[in-house]
Amino acid sequence: MSEEDKDSTVKTFIELVKKSRRGKFKIYIGMSAGVGKSYRMLQEAHALLRNGIDIQIGYIETHNRAETEALVAGLPLIPRRSVFYKGKQLEEMDLQGILNRHPEVVIVDELAHSNVEGSKNGKRWQDVVDILDAGISVISAVNIQHLESMNQEIEEITGIPITERIPDKVLEMTDEIVNIDLTADELIDRLKEGKIYDQSKVKTALLNFFQPDRILQLRELALKEVAHHVERKINIEIPKQIKLRPERFLACISSNSDTAKIVIRKTARLASYYRSSWIVLYVQSSGESGNRIKLDKQRHLINNFKLAMELGGEVIKIKSDHITRTIMKIAEEREVTTICIGKPHLNLFQVILRTAVFNQLLNNISKTAIDLVILS
Repeated sequence: MSEEDKDSTVKTFIELVKKSRRGKFKIYIGMSAGVGKSYRMLQEAHALLRNGIDIQIGYIETHNRAETEALVAGLPLIPRRSVFYKGKQLEEMDLQGILNRHPEVVIVDELAHSNVEGSKNGKRWQDVVDILDAGISVISAVNIQHLESMNQEIEEITGIPITERIPDKVLEMTDEIVNIDLTADELIDRLKEGKIYDQSKVKTALLNFFQPDRILQLRELALKEVAHHVERKINIEIPKQIKLRPERFLACISSNSDTAKIVIRKTARLASYYRSSWIVLYVQSSGESGNRIKLDKQRHLINNFKLAMELGGEVIKIKSDHITRTIMKIAEEREVTTICIGKPHLNLFQVILRTAVFNQLLNNISKTAIDLVILS
């Protein structure tokens, strides 16, 4: 065995050792603010403390809710670090303080939070990855609307843009997800009683976010996400007598920015449900070469490639005027099980319909058991 091979073997073993020492990750997820995620985390912290577990609060956000603040009392906490930013004194979670203190378990609230500029990581979920890698277990919380692949769907439901988001891969890293569920009536009652926001904000909240139909839709999304997580755990941890063909998705996009985003996000969701790999394919025709395509379209394409990679997809860009033939070739080479494309108004679809090769694509799909999904 060469020295290079020996080094490779050692590195692989080191990675396995590190992985085995990694902390456990638990997330409380809910359909909206006020369902009781922070409250439940603190209840669990007290139970762990009573059982002799070395637990610390790394960061908790009580939102001045009396019930939640009462539970903070008696729990050990790691002081936040003060940051002077744009003329204001701000408080952030002290990542280095947590790593230095190295408790068995740490509570980290507001998982989708964006850190102050100049912090080690841009996002709190990235801080959590560092904490887990250090062998410290983490209990955290997040609302369903902060999940990246659901961004557009959530905005359509609520009418409110969600700027702070976490990639879906964060949920896939968890060892346990707990859904904190309330009915729409229970959540609205909590709001009216002043248990979520100050009374001065209640009327506005009832007219905007906290409407029964919106709450029901968000509740359904949260329940489905947890159900899919349980299904993924079963698929991984329970051995199967029959080995099934692994799912692999191929998202075909064009230079159309809006529809490409939809195809990418929805394919990411499908891949997440099946805990499978997925690919984004962009076939660049001669009409969309670098010197012909408009600069704004080039920027949108780059942003869409970046989005796909952030969501855990692999990006393939191929120059060819034979779009359907290229799709077939990649699908065969990469053993794709499902091809995802946009609605018929997509340029890609129009090109396919105008060529005789489309029939070959369908024939190929029927022979290889590849599914074709047209995403709305």
